[in-house]
Amino acid sequence: MALFSSSALSARFLQGMSWCRRHPLRASLASALCLLLLFDQFFPPPIPVDAPGLVVVARDGTPLRGWPDADGMWRFPVTPDQVSPKYLDALLTYEDRWFYWHPGVNPLALGRAAWQWLRHGEIISGGSTLTMQAARAIEPVPHSLSGKLRQILRAIQLELRLSKREILTLYLNHAPMGGIVEGVEMASRSYLGKSATQLSSAEAALLVVLPQAPSRLRPDRHPELAQKFRDKVLRRMAHLKHWSTAEVEDALIERVGANPPRAAWLAPLAAERLHQAARRDRASVRGSVSALGKTSIEATVVRSTLDREVQTMLERMLSDKVGQLPRFVSMAALVMDSKTMEVLGYAGSADFSDARRFNHVDMVRGIRSPGSTLKPFLYAMALDDGIIHSESLLADTPQSFSGYDPGNFQANFSGPVSVSEALQRSLNVPAVDILDRIGATRFTARLSSAGLRLRLPKNAEPNLSVILGGAGTSLEELVGAYRSLAMGGMAGTPRITPDAPVREARMMSAGAAFIIRNILESGGHPDQPFVEADNSGVRLAWKTGTSYGFRDAWAVGVSGRYTLGVWIGRPDGTPNPGFFGANVAAPLLHQIALALPRSEPLTQVRPKDVGVAQICWPLGVAANNTAAEHCHQKRSAWVLRDTIPPTLPDRLRARSLVETIWTDPISHLRTTPACHPQATQREVARWPALLEAWLTPQQKMELGLVPWSPDCPQINSVGSIRLMGLQQGSRLRTVPGKNDIQVTLDAVGGSGQHYWLLDGRQVALGQKKRQTFIISTAGAHSITVIDAAGHVASLSFTVDKK
Repeated sequence: MALFSSSALSARFLQGMSWCRRHPLRASLASALCLLLLFDQFFPPPIPVDAPGLVVVARDGTPLRGWPDADGMWRFPVTPDQVSPKYLDALLTYEDRWFYWHPGVNPLALGRAAWQWLRHGEIISGGSTLTMQAARAIEPVPHSLSGKLRQILRAIQLELRLSKREILTLYLNHAPMGGIVEGVEMASRSYLGKSATQLSSAEAALLVVLPQAPSRLRPDRHPELAQKFRDKVLRRMAHLKHWSTAEVEDALIERVGANPPRAAWLAPLAAERLHQAARRDRASVRGSVSALGKTSIEATVVRSTLDREVQTMLERMLSDKVGQLPRFVSMAALVMDSKTMEVLGYAGSADFSDARRFNHVDMVRGIRSPGSTLKPFLYAMALDDGIIHSESLLADTPQSFSGYDPGNFQANFSGPVSVSEALQRSLNVPAVDILDRIGATRFTARLSSAGLRLRLPKNAEPNLSVILGGAGTSLEELVGAYRSLAMGGMAGTPRITPDAPVREARMMSAGAAFIIRNILESGGHPDQPFVEADNSGVRLAWKTGTSYGFRDAWAVGVSGRYTLGVWIGRPDGTPNPGFFGANVAAPLLHQIALALPRSEPLTQVRPKDVGVAQICWPLGVAANNTAAEHCHQKRSAWVLRDTIPPTLPDRLRARSLVETIWTDPISHLRTTPACHPQATQREVARWPALLEAWLTPQQKMELGLVPWSPDCPQINSVGSIRLMGLQQGSRLRTVPGKNDIQVTLDAVGGSGQHYWLLDGRQVALGQKKRQTFIISTAGAHSITVIDAAGHVASLSFTVDKK
């Protein structure tokens, strides 16, 4: 059975027609509403949907770098709460006082505008509401009657779909401001160089009137006309008593002027890094503009940890420095808050505008040879292992480690050095010696577990070269590792966004971190107070590094609450002769440390397991446990957990450094009881065999290291190499008219490579067993030869000049 019969339907239709005749106005409104709802359903307004534009901002909200929306416009999304109240007051008062009461259109304003147009033949006032202006901003229409009707229709649709706050937000972010600039925040930053939260009365009035004619009123192109229209807004605010007369009079004095909008980017490579991350994950931090249903009007806002002032300072310093560098050389610098691990300054290249310097290559993350920057971690590991203290005796001499023959950067050797001296002077041989005893694989694993991963060639295993830069890492990882010197041995991963996870790992004990930092900061002398050389009050514990072939120059350190690092070189790996960490990277690191904002430094309290002890060379143990005659040098050392390890075992003499010797009481030459029953016996503290070449003749005499008696075989001889061609203690005199003298010596015995040293400085290396020296200075000299097995022979002589 049908629900309604045809007769019933006819009756209802007739009743409806009768009602329409009795109530024509209501019927017309109902029909219009039905049509509007149908139009809105099938022709919705083009509210922007998930604009793919992106803005990276500093920790204070300052834009660092932006990417345009899909339509190529530059916007910075804000909400009404993020705009100056002065601007909102002027906007609503001047443009639409009835904004919160009308349904999208104001009939009275439209009627007034139409009457003025008919009476004067030109537009006197627009009559558009803010909703209508927002509708036109998202869907431009022609300046015609049909265009106005379409604008009105879209305004009503917006009122049906959105709240007043959402409509106001739509206008704030899409109002045309000239060229490709849209929205009050981007206009404020582009023309005025400040956030829209900081607008003065005059600036607020200027940005209110700018959308009326964005091209004609641009303050950078037409400041006089812009000022004329701005003043109109100001006087309206005074007339309506929204602003006081005094306030408006002060605002009228301000001159309008602005620089053309330009891409004044900060931290461009850091921003690009975050941009790429956001593209991979659109769930990155969003802007605070409220979502409009399933749609959104905002671009993605990625908040970084970067400090605008620190970043500006960092880029300015690199810009000042880059002019002193050769073509194609770039730089990178990183500043991190040691406590929070937040990156405050990030410069990935020297000059982002200079393609010749590989401007788009981010060398904060570039993998490069770290040179000697890993040495602090090696000595810290040896401290924790209990095999050294800060003044342990090391041998800076030519040595061969299973075929690996390291040399020093300055191509000379110093002989006996302490751990503190070896680290401060970045000596290579002592570091390789320590690594050989600890193990390269174990050392590399420790670094990796703390976040400093060394990249080795494919299928390669860690070897002794890693401590001199024979692997790759990045500035970012180095800074994270050096953080351990400021935070009790805990390394960390630098964080560039506030929501990045906090990752820490132990690199060394708190005691080892204190000792290593003290060495790098003040020389490691517990018996000497720290004195800042330049009286700046800034204390910096720093280390440099130079990779093979002068390809990379590094300087990394900790100062106050900051951990910072600098890299200088060519991203393509081309060498830069003469560029090393100490002369190009270290000065920049110090300048950055001095320029960083002063703040409460991290408290550096000496850990309870760090003590001070007096030790003696050459044995290396506590002075109060060493016989007076065996204490050749007394030193003050930092010790960890009351452990005072002796000098490392001698690689050439597999016996104790305390040795019994016999001398002939008549000739005072060395002998044995078998040769001379009346020989004088005494115990001496010998230096490691490799270091005896650096002893003075007087020191050798005191130790009994005198020549063997010809009546007794040299059964205790250290090695099998001798120097021939000159007698020990000879005095040489220059030929009249000559300023130098030539000395030729032959090495008898020995094997493999021969290291030839003149006064402790290496002058030759190779298989040659004959070497000629040119001596040009008067006084005492010494020549030493050391073979690949560590056998040593040396002689001293004196040169007199006429």
